[in-house]
Parts: sequence; structure tokens; C-alpha cells
Amino acid sequence: MGTSRTSGPFDLDGMWQAMDGLRSTFDRRDGTRAPRGEIRAAILALLAERPMHGYQLIHEIEERSGGTWKPSAGSVYPTLQLLADEGLVVADEADGRKVHSLTDAGRAAAGVDGTDPFEPQRSSGARRGALPKAGVELARATAQIGRTGTSEQVDEAVAILDEARRRIYSILARD
Repeated sequence: MGTSRTSGPFDLDGMWQAMDGLRSTFDRRDGTRAPRGEIRAAILALLAERPMHGYQLIHEIEERSGGTWKPSAGSVYPTLQLLADEGLVVADEADGRKVHSLTDAGRAAAGVDGTDPFEPQRSSGARRGALPKAGVELARATAQIGRTGTSEQVDEAVAILDEARRRIYSILARD
């Protein structure tokens, strides 16, 4: 495929590059991200129940969110350090691991807003996490058509995608 294939005004090589860009935008190794600040609330809530080490916190957050939220170590450990710097968390060594627990100030901070950081209403819609996956799957199917489809199949796929784009924007236009 050394040459650029085109179908009418469409550059197919450009189309898969765009689809790969879309995929990389949505494809996340560690599950979906929570809005800023929620990792802090989740850690405080979990440590209010019992002391835990970092891996336990990551596992518990994933478990309680039904697998829709799996924070990375790169977000959990710096948050634990920040909480320790604020005097809300202390770390003790147990079985060669740092086990974190709340201080008195941490226990007070853990109950401040009274919301459950693991509730689905974290985002505006229970299926918000399904949107990126659907986009990636659409991108893959579109790229496959572009690579192996006939000119007629590509034209049909373009028409379907144009209609889908219009319908998706119409969702936003509703009250």
C-alpha cells in the first residue's frame, strides 16, 4: 500500500490516520478517568474503613466502581503523599509495605461532603464510559472498510458515518 488510495474527494490513507488518532484519544489502558479530585475523595473514603496499602486502594476503587474506574499508581501514590503532607494520612511499615491510615484530621476530612465517590452519578450518565469504547470500535470498523473495502463499500460507509455524525449532533441540539 505504498501509494495513497483515494475514492472521490476522500483520501483513504488520511482516513485511517484520523481513525488511529481517534482511537488513541479514547483508548486508555487503565480504564476511565475520574474527574479531578475524586481520587482524593475515594482514598479518604476507603481509608476511613480500614488501613490499606496503595495496591489495595487501586483494587478497591476498581471493584467498587464496577470496573469503570481503575486509577493508576501514578495517581494514587502522589495523592497519598499529598494527603500525608496535609497531615490527613500516615504510613506505617507492615510486612514490607507502606500501609496508610487516616489521622484524626483525615477522619474528619473523610466525612466532609457525605457523598459516595463510587456512585455512578460521578458522571452525567451511567453509560458515559461506554462512549469512548463505542468510538474506538467504530474507528476500527471504519479503518477496516477503508483498507479492504471496495469503492462502493467505502462510499456506503461514508454515507453512514455522515448520517451518524448528524444524528449525534442532533442529540446535543435537543432540550
